[in-house]
Amino acid sequence: MKLLQENAYREVIWRQRVNESARAVMLAYAAGHDLDNLGANYNVERLVITPADETTLPPTPAVMESDTDYRLRIQQAFEGMSVAGSTGAYQFHGRSADGRVADISVISPEPACVTVSVLSRENNGAASGELLAVVRNALNDEDVRPVADRVTVQSAVIVDYAIDAALYLYPGPESEPVLSAAKAKLQTYINAQHRLGRDIRKSAIYAALHVEGVQRVELVAPVADIVLNETQASYCTEYSVKIGGNDE
Repeated sequence: MKLLQENAYREVIWRQRVNESARAVMLAYAAGHDLDNLGANYNVERLVITPADETTLPPTPAVMESDTDYRLRIQQAFEGMSVAGSTGAYQFHGRSADGRVADISVISPEPACVTVSVLSRENNGAASGELLAVVRNALNDEDVRPVADRVTVQSAVIVDYAIDAALYLYPGPESEPVLSAAKAKLQTYINAQHRLGRDIRKSAIYAALHVEGVQRVELVAPVADIVLNETQASYCTEYSVKIGGNDE
């Protein structure tokens, strides 16, 4: 019996090893150094968001591009090879211009005119003039921009909003774990929506706050959905989530 258990355990470990090895070479699943290796195959390097600082004690390590953002740029690498001025090509070269670029949107309001909106990782997301100049130079390279295109690079229009909500819980001994879980899930939603053209929907806020233990949610703000276009990005200035009481 023990021998069968040992063989079964070895088989489980072996299958796990095979699965992990397979995932390491798949773009959708690779992470960390495995993703760096895949990026090297496409000549796409992980960007530095904040350089390392060796003068501090202890030294401050560099803040690198996240796996999610890096994976997206690798996916767009073939688009970047196009010289036809495709949306994907402008997005790839814009995102690759500087690690401070959080998001890029590309629209063509009229023939041969391209408007590129840049969302920064810094502060509330409004791109500085210096960052816009970096992106503008990258997109106006003769190997990137078609001769006939006229490219305008602008900062994203930042739309501020706040969230104010009260949670009513099922009767129970502890409320703090429920409140912490709701806040964490709400923060994840806020971070995910801080991109160009992503709406802030009340239904999504309700969904984020309806963690286990919550009976109902009263949402005071925002009072309506915030619908954005491709040149706009939301920024949550503050949020307040409190326990309103218990519901029977």
